This record gives sequence, C-alpha cells and structure tokens, in this order.
Amino acid sequence: MNQPLAYVHPQAKVAKNVVIEPFVNIEKNVEIEEGTWIGSNVTIMEGARIGKNCRIFPGAVISAIPQDLKYNEEETLVRIGDHTTIREYVTVNRGTVYNHETVIGNNCLLMAYVHIAHDCIIGDNVILGNATNLAGHIQIDDYAILGGMGAVHQFVKIGMHVYVGGGSLVRKDVPPFTKAAREPISYAGINSIGLRRKGFSNERINAIQDIYRLIYLKGYNVSQAVAIIEADVPATRDRDDILTFIQKSTRGIMRGYSKLEKRNG
Repeated sequence: MNQPLAYVHPQAKVAKNVVIEPFVNIEKNVEIEEGTWIGSNVTIMEGARIGKNCRIFPGAVISAIPQDLKYNEEETLVRIGDHTTIREYVTVNRGTVYNHETVIGNNCLLMAYVHIAHDCIIGDNVILGNATNLAGHIQIDDYAILGGMGAVHQFVKIGMHVYVGGGSLVRKDVPPFTKAAREPISYAGINSIGLRRKGFSNERINAIQDIYRLIYLKGYNVSQAVAIIEADVPATRDRDDILTFIQKSTRGIMRGYSKLEKRNG
C-alpha cells in the first residue's frame, strides 16, 4: 500500500494488502477491504465502500457526487461488493437522499466507460458492456447482461437473467429471463442460452417460455395474460418471480414485437 506517488487521506480505511498504483487519489470517508487492486489514476471520493478482491482499472472515478441538481451535499454512499471488476474510465455516482446509496453487487463486471448514476441498485453477477449508461434510480437484478453502448431510462427495472442487446434504449421494465432488443425496446424471446449456462433444465426453460408465450404471443394484454397465468399455470418460483416483477412494475414492461413492425422492418 505504501505508494509514494499516490494520495491516501489519513482518515481513509484501507486494508493493508490493498495494492494502490501511482497517481491514485483516495479521499476521506472511504473504506477498501483486503485484496483489492486500484489501478493508476483512479479517483475514489468520499462515501465509497469497496469490498474484497475488487479490481479498479485506470481512470475510474468512484463515488463522485450525483449529477442531480437536487443534491445538497448530503452524506451518501457508494457500496461495491466483493470480486467486482471496474474497467477503465467507469464512473459511479453516490446516492441522494432518495435512497442514500448506490449499490453494486458481488462478482460484477463493469466494462470501460460505463456510467452508473445515483441511487442505482445493481445485483450480483451483472455484466454491463462498454459505454453502457444508467440514469438514476435503476434496478438491475442478478445475472443480467447489458450489451455495450446502451442507455437505460431512470427508474427502469431489469429482471434477473435478462439479456439486453447492444445499443438499446431501455425505457420500459424488462421482465426476468427475457431477451430485449430492437427500437423501441421489445421482447426478443427468452434468454435460453444464458439460462442453460446457469444450469437451468430444459423443463424449467420450457415452462418459462410457455409463460412468456401467454404474455407476448397470444394476443392478450398484460392484465389478461397475468390473470390466465395465475389461474392456469402451476405455481413455481420462476412463475411467481415473473408475476411479482410485472405486478410491481411502475413504468410498464417492454412490449412485444408486432407483425406490423416485422413487415415494416
């Protein structure tokens, strides 16, 4: 840790075996746990809480104040879990009084130039592709993958095991286990490849697919589809996760891909 070309505030709490490269700046009210590597020219500002065995690459800025004009110098945080990799020039803003913290889970990969705004909650094992931009108050659940060059609208929720295609503009909530693509963002099937990689059986994948056929392919509106699923589809954890996500959606879920759009495309 004794890097003469880095600045570490005396009040920062940094574990002894943290590696700090030259020209790093670590401010007060920062905590960094053991095994983490901080690359050169990283700036870690007040309110950062960084877990074990993380890797933060050159140029990243962690826990800068929110880009929110309502922010009034409140003491808020950024929390980053264990074994998370943050690549070059990623920016993570701390929370506001709305949620008091921005959270990134364990085993995440934030590729170069990702921006995570205030009060976002990112689950475990999430991958954000290069130059993905998240507005404030976004929730991304475990094992979701967002392709590069995408942008996500504030307050959007993205469910677990979702895959969002690169370059997407995500303005609606994306339910669990699905793929999202096109413009406007639309249902592109279930994330069957990702689910198989995570050990989902064919039977389980087929059951998820049957649920989304009712939601997107049978001509029902969302309320009708939910009612049919509740009445006719046997209760499982996956079914209940899907229904709970839809019922709690405040922005509405992404739409299906219509036949008219297919002809015009």
